Amino acid sequence: MRYLILLSFLFVFSKAFSQETKIKKEKWHWNKASKQDTAAGYAQVLKVDNILYISGVVTNDITPEGITSVYNNLKASLASYGATFENVVKENLYTTDIEAMKKFNYVRKGYYKNDFPAATWVQIQRLYMPQAKLEIELIAHLPK
Repeated sequence: MRYLILLSFLFVFSKAFSQETKIKKEKWHWNKASKQDTAAGYAQVLKVDNILYISGVVTNDITPEGITSVYNNLKASLASYGATFENVVKENLYTTDIEAMKKFNYVRKGYYKNDFPAATWVQIQRLYMPQAKLEIELIAHLPK
């Protein structure tokens, strides 16, 4: 009898303290009903717990207008879950011309209003979309 009680006790506590076997994911993809792009195989925003993982947004022009377009699209991605650039904790920037991006960095900085995230900038030879010259992805945390 004592072993039966002990086994029951262990079973209850193992269930209570075990991790869930499946991660709960929420998706957003430019207001599409499917919430993802099945052709390329990605979602624009993936929310797990209070973290937003935002897929890269691209432009063919590393100009103030092109950079503004990217950040406005990132702003829309953040807004899909009620976030702003204040929630961004990490930014990854990939470009085919880092010198041009440095020249127009003031456009990027304007979106963060002097509250900059951790950031990585990488110059690459080519992006997924052949004409693209800049791609930026974000990670943002929502309040619990």
